[in-house]
Amino acid sequence: MPSRATIEEVAAAAGVSRSTVSRVVNGSSAVSPEALTAVQDAIATLHYIPNRAARSLASRQTHAIALVVPEDTTSFFGDPFFSVLVAGITGALRGSDYLLNVLIASEDPGDKVASFVRNGGVDGALIVSQGTSDAFVARIAEAVPVVWGGTPAVQRDGEFVVDVDNVAASRLATQHLVDTGRTRIATISGPLSMVSSVERLEGFRSTLRGAGLAPFAEAAGDYTEAGGADAARRILASGQPDAIFVGSDLMARGALTALRSAGLRVPDDVAIVGFDDTSVALSTDPHLTTIRQPMYAHGEAMVDVLLAHLAGREPERTTILPTELIVRDSA
Repeated sequence: MPSRATIEEVAAAAGVSRSTVSRVVNGSSAVSPEALTAVQDAIATLHYIPNRAARSLASRQTHAIALVVPEDTTSFFGDPFFSVLVAGITGALRGSDYLLNVLIASEDPGDKVASFVRNGGVDGALIVSQGTSDAFVARIAEAVPVVWGGTPAVQRDGEFVVDVDNVAASRLATQHLVDTGRTRIATISGPLSMVSSVERLEGFRSTLRGAGLAPFAEAAGDYTEAGGADAARRILASGQPDAIFVGSDLMARGALTALRSAGLRVPDDVAIVGFDDTSVALSTDPHLTTIRQPMYAHGEAMVDVLLAHLAGREPERTTILPTELIVRDSA
């Protein structure tokens, strides 16, 4: 196998200095048109491949970005929401020069995750599933450009956010239950330390107020199947609702299990509406009526915003993606 061409060989073939080749490779405009053409021709002839590590040292760029997920590994690998989101992120990165580092940590003992980012490990970060207790992500946001997947608990001026309108989406879900004649409507929210959970609860409450109804019961879960089942049991301990709006499909599947164990039929006795429209929605019996959010497009949009910013362009500070109600057998 022939050895790879060196920058010195490119400089000799082009009749220019090594520093001129370096400027061309790094995209500098401080090169004459004649030298630029000569270097580009030499690169093509010799099949020269720039040394990424050397370029990173020179430009102080790593050409890597971090996906920071303040969750435990069980939650991350067990929730289809994250797998589709990551697929969208990697799909958007495929045509770029950037590599993805996935950093999963529900907390950051020893400041390892934040230190990796702050010490130049990546050029920017994507942060999803962040709550008020995840203090270490603030140290990341102070160090590198960040795009938030979902509105952060504390947002600073100039930060980028990609999200859905959680209030409007939960209104759509709750109104569907009202329109089908349900009047004893409960909800299972996500953790109230997360903005998305609070917003979905707000949409639920405001829709019931508009219909002249009061919430039958409210219980907070943790976006896991077990958490949804536990929250459903707590609701049933206070009486029997005729509908439950659940803040995620995984929690809705847990709620279905709890309802079935209590001898209740879905949707005859209790209608259920979930949120996400992941693969979970079609794994249940009956299939879930749910709010579809564009998880793949969410990942793509986060990457597009971050790469545009890193390239010196000014993308929109806030990107809101559409949601829709998908009606199936559970409601």
